[in-house]
Amino acid sequence: MHSGTMFVLNVIGKGAAPEIFRGLDNGPAIILSEGHAFDLPIANEVAALTEARQRTEGFGLDINLVATAKRRKKLLLADMDSTIINVECLDELADMAGLKSQIAAITERAMRGELEFEVALIERVGMLKGLKLDALERTYAERVRLNPGAKSLLATMRAHGAHTMLVSGGFGYFTRRVAEAAGFHAERGNTLLDDGTHLTGEVSTPILGRQAKLQALEEAVDTLKIEFAETLAVGDGANDLAMIQKAGMGVAYHAKPVVAAAAGAAIQHNDLTALLYLQGYSDSEIVKSD
Repeated sequence: MHSGTMFVLNVIGKGAAPEIFRGLDNGPAIILSEGHAFDLPIANEVAALTEARQRTEGFGLDINLVATAKRRKKLLLADMDSTIINVECLDELADMAGLKSQIAAITERAMRGELEFEVALIERVGMLKGLKLDALERTYAERVRLNPGAKSLLATMRAHGAHTMLVSGGFGYFTRRVAEAAGFHAERGNTLLDDGTHLTGEVSTPILGRQAKLQALEEAVDTLKIEFAETLAVGDGANDLAMIQKAGMGVAYHAKPVVAAAAGAAIQHNDLTALLYLQGYSDSEIVKSD
């Protein structure tokens, strides 16, 4: 860890109590949410994190080491499928075509980093050739729901002046609707091609994948004239890794193991309001919108 940088242990979860961590603390806990989230000042960062996680294995707590400098971020970059929303849209579209098991298996491998994202996307979209366009509307209306905490996350960060962007390897049809529903300033996604009534089985190029998500982060930092230290990127799949690792706070959210292992912070047990507690927001500052 960087000398001179202050860190806290950020603990989130039902029944989270500072007493569990007696001996690791270097000062009184700062309560962010009574019985649910707090910061613990610590002296020995890495050792304290390891010990804290060992003590609470099986407790359902999310424990992360967070730098206190520039902690409240000015930019949020978020993945969509299985992060801001509850499903993988492509898998649900596949269900409409009776191909969910085949396509979901490819999605899972791509998310774990076993397949190149762009190749996997082209293959899956190709399998949807001939699907009627009304399947898109049915999928959105019947399957897509915002994950708990999404609206509160967006409303709170926006209220404190942050810029928010949804960046998805999924499709613009969904990113536009989800961005509006959740409250994002901007969105980016891929474009499914159609002939006016059916999908053609093609996606427009260049495909928005891992590199394009990183590029979105870099462009936003440049446009907003902020530092990478002032950014938060969140996602769950391998194609989110580049932006997660470049951001000041990179969060793996209910993520694949390869992503959780490489991210600076991981949320496995709590909803999206955890991203606010990671930034040091307390309940009194959170805009309750969900």
